[in-house]
Amino acid sequence: MRQPAHLALTCLLALAATLSAPLAAAAQGQPAAPLQVRIGYLGYRPDPGPLLSTVIPEPADAGRQGAELAIVDSNSTGRFLKQQFQLTNATVDSPEALLQAAKAQHDQGLRLFVVNAPAASLRALSAALPDSLLSNAGSPDDSLRSSQCLGNVLHSLPGRAMLADALVQLLVLRKWQRALRVVGQTEDDQAYPAALHRAVKRFGVQLVAEKIWTFDNDQRRSAQADMPLFTQTAEYDVVLVADERGDFGEYLPYQTWYPRPVAGTQGLTPTGWHKTVETFGAAQLQKRFEAQAGRWMNDRDFAAWMAVRSIASAASKLRQAEPRALQQLLLSEQLPLDGFKGRKLSYRPWNGELRQPIPLVQPRALVSTSPQEGFLHPFNEMDSLGYDKPEVTCRYP
Repeated sequence: MRQPAHLALTCLLALAATLSAPLAAAAQGQPAAPLQVRIGYLGYRPDPGPLLSTVIPEPADAGRQGAELAIVDSNSTGRFLKQQFQLTNATVDSPEALLQAAKAQHDQGLRLFVVNAPAASLRALSAALPDSLLSNAGSPDDSLRSSQCLGNVLHSLPGRAMLADALVQLLVLRKWQRALRVVGQTEDDQAYPAALHRAVKRFGVQLVAEKIWTFDNDQRRSAQADMPLFTQTAEYDVVLVADERGDFGEYLPYQTWYPRPVAGTQGLTPTGWHKTVETFGAAQLQKRFEAQAGRWMNDRDFAAWMAVRSIASAASKLRQAEPRALQQLLLSEQLPLDGFKGRKLSYRPWNGELRQPIPLVQPRALVSTSPQEGFLHPFNEMDSLGYDKPEVTCRYP
């Protein structure tokens, strides 16, 4: 009789964990001591305010659903080893409430946290919980990975530099060497162009012009008239858009002065995870997530799932949950992690960021995956994405 996919995956994970677990106690005829690992989930996303487009909002439970699925996966294998994983959730609506929730969980004895919050909140949590290990599943801020490292934080969500490098590698491969950059006015929209500027300089793409989006009208009615004139400039091969809020970027494809592709925050988009990622066993993960959450898995969900699975894998190997010991093992590159991306993943010891391939997608299809062929690195090709060791100026951990 054909077995359900989730049952087959559970059996495979259990077998792998059993084979890799320490066998000293069994060799002495002693049962393994039970291990309980408690993980706190801390979620806070600021209200983006009114938008000038009908962009689909991020689900309110983004991130948390991924963490909950990872707990289910970890307990599926852990029960064979007398290991139990538990998630304590706190999703709040202000930075102050987030800090209070973190301190309350800390008072309950929790020392392992998955954080889906902006960079400012992550910095505050890192300072308030110095004896804990935090996994960043919500902020792509590059300064946290380059110049303002937080010694007790790992990053399972790719930073903007990783995303920009992944995108520009494909531009070079396609010989799209001339780019028009269109930038929004928000703080995040200024951070994304900085990552793009670093990437195009790094890989030799020419910026022919940059235009700042200053309109405040509803583009649903006027895009066909406004966008061609707005994008009229010296000839370009591709339009790079930085609109993380979603005010105008959705109206750029098929409306540019020259008939050229659009890439960046809209159009061809680099992301940590997407519904269209299905190879290397990812389809099973996607189906299990959809059955649990009733929606598609996004990059925040995958980052939270990866954060919990990283903690669980390290705790299973060490048979303990001491934060510094887990962090040391995860940074040692001695614990390859499975993220359904076709390569073994690991954390960079110089800034705590997860090495991982980056899917390049359009809304309904996977276009490519970076690092692209031909972009080499002396030690690990995935380190061609994001900040390499010589580029990091802060001390970590």
